[in-house]
Amino acid sequence: MPQAINETHDPNLKSWVESANDPNTDFPIQNLPFCWFEEADVTDPIRRGGRVGVRVGEKVLDLAEAGRRGMFAEFVTKHRGGRSLPLIFEVGTLRHMGMSAAAGLSAREVTSRFLTATPSSLDEKDARAQRVLLDPDALRFFAPESIGNYTDFYASIHHATNVGSMFRPDQPLLPNYKWIPIAYHGRASSIVPSGTVITRPRGQTKADDAAAPSFGPSRMLDYELEVGFVIGRGSELSASIPIDEAEDRVFGLCLVNDWSARDIQKWEYQPLGPFLAKNFATSVSPYIVTMEALAPFRCPAFKRAEGDPRPLPHLFSERDQASGGIDITLEVYLASEQMRQRGLSPVRLSRGNFRDMYWTISQMVAHHASGGCNLQSGDLLASGTVSGPTPEARGCLLELTWDGPGKPRKPIELPSGERRFFLEDGDEVIFKAYCERDGFRRIGFGECRGVISPSR
Repeated sequence: MPQAINETHDPNLKSWVESANDPNTDFPIQNLPFCWFEEADVTDPIRRGGRVGVRVGEKVLDLAEAGRRGMFAEFVTKHRGGRSLPLIFEVGTLRHMGMSAAAGLSAREVTSRFLTATPSSLDEKDARAQRVLLDPDALRFFAPESIGNYTDFYASIHHATNVGSMFRPDQPLLPNYKWIPIAYHGRASSIVPSGTVITRPRGQTKADDAAAPSFGPSRMLDYELEVGFVIGRGSELSASIPIDEAEDRVFGLCLVNDWSARDIQKWEYQPLGPFLAKNFATSVSPYIVTMEALAPFRCPAFKRAEGDPRPLPHLFSERDQASGGIDITLEVYLASEQMRQRGLSPVRLSRGNFRDMYWTISQMVAHHASGGCNLQSGDLLASGTVSGPTPEARGCLLELTWDGPGKPRKPIELPSGERRFFLEDGDEVIFKAYCERDGFRRIGFGECRGVISPSR
């Protein structure tokens, strides 16, 4: 169930990390997203390798190092259930994602207390603080640790309707769409962190007027704006997850770019769905925004149209309908190589909102486990392309350049005078996201970036 609002969400909280108090930061003390990193230039073996941290303002707090130095000692309390705090404060790995919701809440509370300590207790200039506060520019970030499985959903009815209208104008949505959250199992091995260069994939395609397919670089490379959710506490094989308990299994959210080769996809997707068109790379943002941080930004689930079927009991909950949505603004920017060379700022292509998803996170998680599939700590699930009801809210180029059934595609005009139907080599795609609501601090997700390089 959605987390409750507590003292960690107080908009008046200030941190001794001064940059966290900037009203324009994505990472005020009310956010505290987790990340997995290593220092780019370090010789100390203890400080090498992936470690877990918390982003606060313009710094990353190294939780394991702070724990080793005993810096949490005066702020630690027992979490619910009487057990000690998670090992996050001792070993600093993302295995803490498997902890209970109560333990996660306790970890957030302790970190918040530590970062709101009075200057007489701690100061950013304090030598101890300098050893655990790191510059993000000096770090190498990783995708969430131990992603063993990746599932991509298709949960936006606006996206599904638009894409369906392109290929099936008489029946854009297939009969099952409003009954179950549609998904496919993706490739975990090719999930890469933000900033990784994306090589244009090669594959088999077939032109409509060609007698046979050909093999070569994709000419219709696209992005897909998605929200990912990382599983915290897993489930047992053959055990389902009740919908009112489903969100308790989610550790937090990140941004996902499900890069897609549309020409490869068009030829291969029948009868079993996406394969090579999507498994060459999936980019994720470096920060996991916890469900606790998102508590002030909950909203009702998407209001279904009159006449739409009510989900079956295992996918329906009055509580989920009342607060299963999350008000997250999502933006896509693009900067071509020519734009960067000319010093032109990235241009915003779209702005949408996660509250427009037809299926909620709880429904997706409950459905995933309903047949007995065991979810595991660290699994990544993604929402599918987030598109809204207006053309400006479409989450991929396939939709943005579409002007309706039977009409020619309309290119995107860039500030450099260039035009785009799909991505060209050298294009950089940037995702951004944030939540805001009166009476609370604005929190952000950071960025998910990727530059397209030529096919090998």
